[in-house]
Amino acid sequence: MRVGLMADSHDRIPAIAEFVKQMQAAGVSMLIHAGDYVSPFALRPIEEASMSLAGVFGKNDGDQQGLRARATAGFGAELFESPHSFEVAGQRILVVHDIGDVQPRSIESHSIVVHGFTHQQEMKTRGDTLIVNPGESCGWVYGTPRAAILDLDAKTVEFLTLDPAHWTT
Repeated sequence: MRVGLMADSHDRIPAIAEFVKQMQAAGVSMLIHAGDYVSPFALRPIEEASMSLAGVFGKNDGDQQGLRARATAGFGAELFESPHSFEVAGQRILVVHDIGDVQPRSIESHSIVVHGFTHQQEMKTRGDTLIVNPGESCGWVYGTPRAAILDLDAKTVEFLTLDPAHWTT
């Protein structure tokens, strides 16, 4: 099973929509988001694509009630306080906005950890745990929107990058 990974989308609708489009073309039907959507309308591209969503709130999600209401009413997405642990395709996944908010023992008790907050794309392992930050989907801080696709069966990650010259702001 392949799932999309996003974090720190900060209301940049064109980037969110383009990543969702690329993910769907790659066979992704579920998105894990590590927080900082910011406003409820940031969920619109995910809703319009009928992509399932499991995510946590970040530090800049000011309207959590509105985000939760949009997700629940619009397309049945699930948004949780960070951190949140769940299982998909036999993998125990921890999604957290700021990985500094969780204890090492909690990280190591999961097969996959998805986080955001730093806005920097990275992948590393700690023991048998794969730790992924898909990068900033917005591109506001480092200038290039980034996301990822995770193959849950192989535990491999394909990083996605949008060329700012080829999409609209």
